[in-house]
Amino acid sequence: MSRYTIVIHGGAGTILKEDMTPELEQQFEEGLKAALEAGYAVLENGGSAVDAVKSAVAELENNVLFNAGRGSVFTHEGKQEMDAAIMDGNDLKAGAVAGITNVKNPVALALEIMKNSDHVLLGGKGALDFAKAHSIAIEADEYFFSQYRFDQLQAAKEKGETILDHNSKKQLDTLLKDKKFGTVGAVACDKNGNVAAATSTGGMTNKKWGRIGDSPLIGCGTYANNNTCAVSCTGHGELFIRAVTAYDVSCLIEYKGLSVQDAADKVVMEKLKKINGEGGLIAVDAAGTPAFSFNSEGMYRGVKSSDGLQEVLIYKE
Repeated sequence: MSRYTIVIHGGAGTILKEDMTPELEQQFEEGLKAALEAGYAVLENGGSAVDAVKSAVAELENNVLFNAGRGSVFTHEGKQEMDAAIMDGNDLKAGAVAGITNVKNPVALALEIMKNSDHVLLGGKGALDFAKAHSIAIEADEYFFSQYRFDQLQAAKEKGETILDHNSKKQLDTLLKDKKFGTVGAVACDKNGNVAAATSTGGMTNKKWGRIGDSPLIGCGTYANNNTCAVSCTGHGELFIRAVTAYDVSCLIEYKGLSVQDAADKVVMEKLKKINGEGGLIAVDAAGTPAFSFNSEGMYRGVKSSDGLQEVLIYKE
């Protein structure tokens, strides 16, 4: 039996302790712990890595603190357009959704696409029609409304800029100075040594023209392969797409024999930095070995493993 492990993230960026109140820090930690427990419970009971990452990400999507699902940021038009992906390292099957509205848990829709369609990626109205046809939970616009997110949108519109952040708790007049990349994700290795990855995001505040980031793109923001590892990314999506970030970690393990941590560090600390790609990623290999790597000031993250490892972290340690 393989060591089983769940690793999660809730976004990366300029996350500083001096900007965080003790109460808010506790809320973030509790949210991360709840997601860890949801995913770990699946693994502990003999469930698959796919089901574990789906459960962990859905928990984060339900938490308004994180920029995914219920906590998704507003587009320029004042709506939420959400992206998500999930991948099974056992058979390389994957499902993804882009630009979806009103779906409570985009990761659940991504899983349904993987299991019950002939496609990998669905978008927009067609994805919503598929969700309704497969009884995926739908919520009204009010479910996704957050005053803080709405205030972010107004600040972005006033400046005429797109905000690449989430969960900044500074005053609105400093929002545009901050960089917080709002994405949630999970990777897992189950008792059978199968790995899986899932990623979900609301994208960028004030985004226009149906912009899609790296999260739903297999090989860019999400990837899993039993021969190497599972990866979920969070960062400036355009740069992560150009770097084919998640797959690059896998390639370094497959072709150069690097460890999962060394591969993650090489991509995040060297390759991404060269193109000013800020953010980070989580990974786990088929032996249940976890890895974190980020080149920003912080990353909401956590890990729990059957060998007793358990921690939740926010800042650079």
